[in-house]
Amino acid sequence: MQGNLNEIDICSILQLIELGQRTGQLLVEAPSSHHNDKLDGESLGYRPKQQSWFVFFLNGKIIYCQEGESRLSRISDYLHHYRVEMQLEEIQLACLSSTNAPEYAYLWALLERNIIQPKIAGSIIHGLVHETLFDLLSLHQGNFIFHQGTALAPQLNTLEIAPLVTTITKQVQDWKQLYPHIQSPEQLPVLADQVLLRSSLPAATLNKLQHWADGKTSLRQLARHLNRDILTVAKAIYPYVQQNWLQLVYSVTPKQENYIKDRLEGNHRKRIVCIDDAIAIGETIESILQPQGYEAISLTNPLEALSLVFQLKPDLILCDITMPQLEGYEICAMLRHSTVFRLVPIIMLTGKDGFIDRVRASMVGATDYLTKPFTDTELLMLIEKYISKESCVSA
Repeated sequence: MQGNLNEIDICSILQLIELGQRTGQLLVEAPSSHHNDKLDGESLGYRPKQQSWFVFFLNGKIIYCQEGESRLSRISDYLHHYRVEMQLEEIQLACLSSTNAPEYAYLWALLERNIIQPKIAGSIIHGLVHETLFDLLSLHQGNFIFHQGTALAPQLNTLEIAPLVTTITKQVQDWKQLYPHIQSPEQLPVLADQVLLRSSLPAATLNKLQHWADGKTSLRQLARHLNRDILTVAKAIYPYVQQNWLQLVYSVTPKQENYIKDRLEGNHRKRIVCIDDAIAIGETIESILQPQGYEAISLTNPLEALSLVFQLKPDLILCDITMPQLEGYEICAMLRHSTVFRLVPIIMLTGKDGFIDRVRASMVGATDYLTKPFTDTELLMLIEKYISKESCVSA
């Protein structure tokens, strides 16, 4: 059994495996939409890579779920909750990497050495299955293939598919209600203005936030550490994100860290961020602006761009109007509600030269608009209208 998720969804695939009491493993591959799509290159442009998951079955029940690239970090996060510090020797870990389910083999190695008890191992397995199915049931595109064969052995326990799917499908629906404030389990909570927090929150609450919101721990890791599902954790912090007491960011590459560091230290050229889901537009804008001494950065995922612009703090933003998930009008309105971007020029990019587009852009606080396709001269003249080139460094 194999196919495309445009033709059959994950829920139906799992139901077929359950009804047929199949034994084997399901491989699902899809374009990654998380922050792990590292922003390679000077432009920080998104280049999606494939993400994969494995689900192991015995007679139509789930034994285990694993991400495609197992790094044992998921197990380590769960062990953190149980205060288990013991690790296997490097040579033992090397042997595990040769198996088709290293995480599962690692758990069994801990069990055999009495480092953890079966009850703890079972709880960890349930958590890993739950979070993997949460990702899979959120997918709308990708490919799958089911290999019928021998079961993953030995088995600690098996999980019924139907009740899991019912519970997690409801959680996925509730999760979508948290958009755009919370976008991905991979986002990292970071404290906002601590002076404001001290005057707004009890000391005990602030201490808890300071402990977890370190900019290094993702929402998913936090859920593992607390032994809670991702939706429970997201709902708990949602009010703080709404009040801007917490910010959710994506992890960044070393190059991005250097960009942000330079910005904070004042060592920067005039920075222009382009938010447009069309890669070609971003590349065109970079090719026009960089030779003129501007630092041009293109972002093609509108949801993740919202988080990154707060770190990059651009001098001007170019934003496409029509994009999936989040329209340019919505992005502009959200940015204008922040004191950081209240006065930053925001130029809307549109494929239509219509009166209604101009009015809507003005209503959400856009500074100006630029109709696509545009010439080099049109782009440069509009940018120079709002940004002084005096501090631009020659490229």
